[in-house]
Amino acid sequence: MRTRIVRLVTVLAALLAVFATPAVTATPAQAADNWNPPANLVQPLDEVWRHVESTYPDLYGFRNYGWDQVMANKGSVNYCVRWESDAPVSAALRDQVHAALKKQFGKWTAAMLDNGTGTNAWPYTTVPVNIVGWAVKNRSTLQWTDNSVDIYAGNLDSGGAPQCAPDCGRFFHQDGNYAKCPGGVTRHYDQSLWLTKGFQGGAGGDWGQRVGQEYFTGALAQEDIHIYLHEVGHTFGLDDFYDWTPTGQCCFLMKAGSATRITDFDQWMLRDFWRHLKSRYGY
Repeated sequence: MRTRIVRLVTVLAALLAVFATPAVTATPAQAADNWNPPANLVQPLDEVWRHVESTYPDLYGFRNYGWDQVMANKGSVNYCVRWESDAPVSAALRDQVHAALKKQFGKWTAAMLDNGTGTNAWPYTTVPVNIVGWAVKNRSTLQWTDNSVDIYAGNLDSGGAPQCAPDCGRFFHQDGNYAKCPGGVTRHYDQSLWLTKGFQGGAGGDWGQRVGQEYFTGALAQEDIHIYLHEVGHTFGLDDFYDWTPTGQCCFLMKAGSATRITDFDQWMLRDFWRHLKSRYGY
């Protein structure tokens, strides 16, 4: 009789363990893995992602999106400012450019937050922007003498535009080896803010963003420097919409010329991109 009771207790304990298992298997990251876009955005978001998958065959293999850069730095991003202009830069203007760059880039990373917490297991509440260098053709263009940032004078790319040292650039060293960078890994740059005199429109990618020098400096006091913001969207992988529009959407930042700020749809496209790539970072 005693043996039967022990066996019965053992069987009951095993059954209870089986039924209890689903309630305790979720990891903290999985528990925060919520995906709840507004109902009216579900279809257009799905259309966008299907379009991205069909248009970019190396989508999942490419490893230098803005996401990759932030993750490699454990939550920050480093910038080089490429000043392709002969307009002089005072220390005050330099600091204004830095402040505007940090504020504008921060608008995209803030789009990943919901009530101050990362959405869909996004791990960072802030992503600091560090400006580590300025590149110019002539040192005399920069009218300051302090050493707050590294200065690269006369280091030109194949097109004759000034650039920070390639030995310090992630675009050239995606393996993270900055052994030849004079300042080491802490002085490397992930992206460039390329400000070109007379440049119209914008360009953006994993290497950074290029806009007109006059445009950017003329917009320093604006709430949204929208061409720059659009190009940062490309750095994080968001597409252009020149020849089609997702269902029910008319005006959003990544559809050039239709909006001048990050809209709800832009925000959810960014979150959706992260949703599809986050597993490669362990989330």
